[in-house]
Amino acid sequence: MIELTKTGIDGLDDILNGGIVKDSTTLISGNPGAGKSILCLQYIYNGVEMFDEKGIYLTFEENESDLREAAESLGFDKWPEFVENGDIKVYDKQVLLRENDFSSSLDILLDDLEDDEYDRLVLDSLAMFELFFENEREKRTYLLKFTDILRENGLTSLLTNEQGAVFPDTEIGLANYLTDGNIYLIQTPTDSGVNRYVWVAKMRKQNIETDIYPMEIDWGGLKVHQNASAFSMMSDEDSPL
Repeated sequence: MIELTKTGIDGLDDILNGGIVKDSTTLISGNPGAGKSILCLQYIYNGVEMFDEKGIYLTFEENESDLREAAESLGFDKWPEFVENGDIKVYDKQVLLRENDFSSSLDILLDDLEDDEYDRLVLDSLAMFELFFENEREKRTYLLKFTDILRENGLTSLLTNEQGAVFPDTEIGLANYLTDGNIYLIQTPTDSGVNRYVWVAKMRKQNIETDIYPMEIDWGGLKVHQNASAFSMMSDEDSPL
């Protein structure tokens, strides 16, 4: 019986057939503004609020105050309380970028990563994480080491990945192969704004719905819709599949 970790995100757990595989690492990819950080904030917040699962949030791009403001702007009002009482542990860029090498930064994290108290983790983003390394071999070695540490310590983790291409099949990187799951957030411009979609491309050990589903970002975070009929879907010539 495969254990699952529910994201608590409307509609996403449905297309995941119950949630993300426990102790796995899942890559969340998308171009700027697609909603990667929002999904991750929601995942960590819901863990505490809905499932009594504590989380660790690693951000190479934000200060802790910026992260708090982003959470509160989405309606995650208890974020400051959860951080203060230790239900959410934040390592921001001031902490993670203090050292010049990954091993030193990892030493800072290890006590919490090895603490059974925490169940969920977010790393935002891999692009900044990879700046620690000089070549692809070193990058691969440390990414494997890091994901192994997360898995061995019972953390169900989301790692964000910046993607330049609009559609995912045109840009597949090393991290896509090293992680257990791949979720893509897609946004396409329209005359009236932006259409947003989510595509779960891979989830090891789990049967998933692999269609592209419409989603929206609103107060309360990200919502995935099961019925595409109410949305303007991509035309055949624009479709990534």
